[in-house]
Amino acid sequence: MLDSFQSGHIMDDMKKPRVVLDTNILVAASRSRIGASFALLQALRAGQYTALASVPLMLEYEAVLKRPEHLAASGRSALMTDAFLDALSLLVEPVHLHYLWRPQLRDPADEMVLETALNGRAEALVTLNVADFDAACHFRLPVLKPGVFLQQLREERI
Repeated sequence: MLDSFQSGHIMDDMKKPRVVLDTNILVAASRSRIGASFALLQALRAGQYTALASVPLMLEYEAVLKRPEHLAASGRSALMTDAFLDALSLLVEPVHLHYLWRPQLRDPADEMVLETALNGRAEALVTLNVADFDAACHFRLPVLKPGVFLQQLREERI
């Protein structure tokens, strides 16, 4: 499946791609409804792919989305953010972190994103900061920008 994903045919066997979304995807989606990050959340809701999340990653989502600057920029309250995260938790496949791969990345905060992807056998990690995950290549894990992943999802629907 990994080879088919890298060649742009992510659903050859009619299996939904398994993906980890970096926290910056949720932040971008909360700030704008017109970008690829928001479209990815809509595609998740439509069941076009499987998002993976671990407990530490969900806690990271919550901590970052509830920062005052993100709440102000998105126009959402902490309660609205809680409701969003509750809904998101119903859509994601939980990942148990059986093995920690640290240290792999320059930013320790990104380690839980990579570990969730590796432990969950993700076929891709989607982030706005591709360069932050350069070590993913050692694990043959594609790291994609949201627009690239979204385009691959759309191409498979043709």
